[in-house]
Amino acid sequence: MSYDVEKPDEQWRAELSPNEYAVLRRAATEPAFTGEYTDTTTKGVYSCRACGAELFTSETKFASHCGWPSFYDPKDTDAVELVEDRSLGMVRTEVRCARCGSHLGHVFEGEGYPTPTDQRYCINSISLRLEPAGE
Repeated sequence: MSYDVEKPDEQWRAELSPNEYAVLRRAATEPAFTGEYTDTTTKGVYSCRACGAELFTSETKFASHCGWPSFYDPKDTDAVELVEDRSLGMVRTEVRCARCGSHLGHVFEGEGYPTPTDQRYCINSISLRLEPAGE
């Protein structure tokens, strides 16, 4: 798969903190309830921390109480890439940034949350950067 933003691994390592690199480029998961955006209600746009692509908005963020920021829909359908993930002995759907291929989290369906899409995009805070909306 080719992306609009592609960099050698050494460059990603130089530009990202060790924790950002582990999650964004190696599909690690930040510990639950530790991310800076887990409980925030600030209005704005959430962008990819690796490349700056706009991914989610505060309008689709909801309190899922799962330990990570949750959204019921991306900002645009083509902002994220969905990839089958068979790691950890289960089948899940990984969510990646469509612009740079960075790991964001996973999307789950049919969990009973009262959202318009019945989906929960469970996203690592460290994968995102919030740009607050102007006053």
